[in-house]
Amino acid sequence: MNKEEALEKLEDKNLPLEEVQTIFEMFCDDMHIVGHVAMNLSLRTSVYDREKEKSPIMEELLIKLSDVEDMGSRWAVAKNPHTPIHILEKLAKDPVNLVRALVATNPNTPSHILQNLFSDEKIVRDGLSGNPNTPIKILKTLADDSDKMVRMRVAENPSAPIELLKRLIKDPDENVAKAAKANLSKREIA
Repeated sequence: MNKEEALEKLEDKNLPLEEVQTIFEMFCDDMHIVGHVAMNLSLRTSVYDREKEKSPIMEELLIKLSDVEDMGSRWAVAKNPHTPIHILEKLAKDPVNLVRALVATNPNTPSHILQNLFSDEKIVRDGLSGNPNTPIKILKTLADDSDKMVRMRVAENPSAPIELLKRLIKDPDENVAKAAKANLSKREIA
């Protein structure tokens, strides 16, 4: 298989993971193809069905991709819900802030890692606002952020405490207030 054939195959998100793995192993030194492997894994992962595509091969590929020099590949690993916790822990220390920010948004990142990311730069802290694993103490601090998008993600966060949502209903930004009201309504129905 040549490079063009490999790239064409990787465009298919239904390509069997065994073939994705074979392509990765054949072209592991070609960052262009490695990036396409990472993209293929991202495209096949559903935010709605987190168990979809979970497998030992997926996990093995994510572990290997976490070590490549291509930032886009590490970015894809950081946000993937199948990334093992020890890899999320490693990527939480990545030199690239966007990689760390995506670890902060990953719903499988444990709260102890999220706690450490709170002292990071703004783009990383902002990623914490929508993560359901973010400790309540941090959500309360983020609810007072000057950035309305951060407050809106807190208002939409399924783990935001009810008293925090009631406070955000009174937010000066109408979109934040609407998001808090919608989140509160969902909980009252459930």
